[in-house]
Amino acid sequence: MAVNGEVSFWYAAGGVPVPGPPLPGSADVDVCIVGGGYTGLWTAYYLKKAEPSLRIALLERRFCGYGASGRNGGWLYNGFAGRGAFAKRYGWHPAAAMQRAMDEAVGEVVDVAAAEGIDADIVRGGVLEVARNKAQLERLRAFAEAEQAYGPGRVELLGAKEAADRIAVAGVLGGTWSPYGARIQPAELVRGLVRVVRELGVEVHEGTAVTTILPGTAYGRPRAVTPHGTVTADHVLRATEGFTAGLRGERRTWLPMNSAMIATEPLPAAFWADAGWQGREVLGDFAHAYMYAQRTADDRIALGGRGVPYRFGSRTDSDGGTQVETVRQLRGILNRFFPAAAQARIDHAWAGVLGVPRDWCATVELDRASGLGWAGGYVGSGVTTTNLAGRTLRDLVLGRDTELTRLPWVGHTVRRWEPEPLRWIGVHAMYAAYHAADRQEAAGRSTTSPIARVADVVSGR
Repeated sequence: MAVNGEVSFWYAAGGVPVPGPPLPGSADVDVCIVGGGYTGLWTAYYLKKAEPSLRIALLERRFCGYGASGRNGGWLYNGFAGRGAFAKRYGWHPAAAMQRAMDEAVGEVVDVAAAEGIDADIVRGGVLEVARNKAQLERLRAFAEAEQAYGPGRVELLGAKEAADRIAVAGVLGGTWSPYGARIQPAELVRGLVRVVRELGVEVHEGTAVTTILPGTAYGRPRAVTPHGTVTADHVLRATEGFTAGLRGERRTWLPMNSAMIATEPLPAAFWADAGWQGREVLGDFAHAYMYAQRTADDRIALGGRGVPYRFGSRTDSDGGTQVETVRQLRGILNRFFPAAAQARIDHAWAGVLGVPRDWCATVELDRASGLGWAGGYVGSGVTTTNLAGRTLRDLVLGRDTELTRLPWVGHTVRRWEPEPLRWIGVHAMYAAYHAADRQEAAGRSTTSPIARVADVVSGR
């Protein structure tokens, strides 16, 4: 393994960004955005496009894209955290409206990138998900049937040969393909958005850690407090996702779940001739501890999954470094899926955190009494969801009543996570159960393991 950490492979070619100028001192603006990932950048972009006169300050602890936005698997797709829960709590029609909005958001990102000259290696090849044992195949078929309720043609159910004709995954028994997906280079999308929002006049202050967000009161407006000064605004919007626990008072709001990835060396033409993957689909599976992968622009396989799922006390990683055992586990998945790549060198390994609410549902909110807003809790499906969040926060800040502000995730309330050590015990027990369930199913069980069913109930998924 050539590199472990250094934020992620996605920065290997262009280098890790040098942070821009920090906040020069206390400031007064219309909107202060805390967090320089996709959520913050999309929100700044859409607000400035809608109201160019708005004074917007975006504060980022390290550099824009340091978190999940610059480390993820590059899945621009229409999945989001919470559809089933929203349907149960608010009804099918609101959940379906949310799903339509997510379907459209895939194309919105592609269109904005083209319009703004952002080259993020986008290929709209769709999403291929595969089953490699009988229990996974049962879940895959149930998934395909459930998708039809949200509209015809949403997914195509594939037999073993049809799935293998797209990507020759070893041992594939079946698959689904959805057109609502694209492969992207995550860090290049961040770089492009940073360039665009700066050109629009957004004040981007990197190397500026926000320690506390204070609500507005009858005596003053909301504020974001940093070592460099305090930013006072009409609205302060939190867009910190997996790093939310680092803010004062937010340790139990969203759990920072770890995910890790590896990238191979560029693979030869002979490998791709056998493996296919000509459509550059993003690839996933129906394991409980699932994997996700893409074929990169320079013909590598970038593949991810769960390693050590959670660090005690909601601690986050150091610049993407990941454990040797996690790399070994991901290498094992690569070898099982693509035996012909078993001797390929692993050029890079890295990790990052994603934000997980207690009910596994993403949310958007703006509290007009305090002036505070937020979006997040994407549970790993944030590349597209952040775009929808940015447009929704725009409408909320501007006081618009729109189809977006009426979606069920707006104002959805979530209880806080349990205190330690219950949080650590629960998360590690949950993923131990999912791994045990995967082993049972790989050994020949034909239906979903009861261990996984119990874990789903206990975890609140």
